[in-house]
Amino acid sequence: MLLSGLPCDSYVEIDQKDSAYPQALLRTAKPPEQLYVIGDPHALQEGLAIVGARKATPYGAGCAHRFAAAAARHGVVVISGGARGCDAAAHKGAMEAGGKTVVFLGGGSDYVYPASHAGLFRRVLEAGGALVSEHPWGTHPQPWMFRARNRLIASLARATLIVEAGLPSGTFSTADEALAASRDVMVVPGAITAPSSRGANRLLVQGAVPIVDDESFEDALLMFFGCLKQQGHVKGDSSPAVERGARKDGECSGAREAGARRLVTAVSVEPLSMDALLVLAKEECNGQDPRSWLAQHLAEAEAAGLAARYPDGTWGPVG
Repeated sequence: MLLSGLPCDSYVEIDQKDSAYPQALLRTAKPPEQLYVIGDPHALQEGLAIVGARKATPYGAGCAHRFAAAAARHGVVVISGGARGCDAAAHKGAMEAGGKTVVFLGGGSDYVYPASHAGLFRRVLEAGGALVSEHPWGTHPQPWMFRARNRLIASLARATLIVEAGLPSGTFSTADEALAASRDVMVVPGAITAPSSRGANRLLVQGAVPIVDDESFEDALLMFFGCLKQQGHVKGDSSPAVERGARKDGECSGAREAGARRLVTAVSVEPLSMDALLVLAKEECNGQDPRSWLAQHLAEAEAAGLAARYPDGTWGPVG
């Protein structure tokens, strides 16, 4: 089923020389020579991939929706594959929170698959997101295309969240692609008796980051995305913490600046875990939201070459 009735300028073709081509995709083993995009190509930025079972349980779909909405409220683009179940729940969660979402399709980006998602894909475009494929317009999806498509989801995403995955499964293959691209993988644990969670739980055994509640997800966003863009206009997020996180550096008091210097000194001396850094942030943030305060100053320290995030998630000295 072809997606029809859209303006001609909604259809965009970009190649590797185009400034809109995502540089993150060049790190894949076989980067697409050309991308076929419907919607805003600028939505193709490093974000969070959320993928899971097509035959999702209410638990899986609920988690995908919940965490996609939380990521969107922080200004993180949510990336998924447009499939039934967890993928669809993630796209919906992001849009309902006022965020953007990107759909990587197995066939052509103008070919609606599954056909029942025509309405969902139009909503993605209306929300400022994009439908993307490496295959030319009108390409009918074939089974092998979905496995190849997963490498693009995993490569564009700075981190991938696995909600439900059986063994074997396409979702599990996306995790493999993320690890192959040196991307971080997070997992929502499932019941050990649930076939739909066997792959997800196996990834936890192999060292994936466990997401066990809202707080652990917030910590993961802080760890993987650094200084998150707090958007006060995003639906459902007008809390004082967001307003405090949006203050300009020039409005910081001398006490806050001193606290920032102590943070930079601490991470430039020895590696510290996020738990240790949050303890320090609570002591030094002087009334600001500690997570927003920490994210801001870690990003500044990294940009200045004073600290770096290590593969194990700790922050420490450069070099």
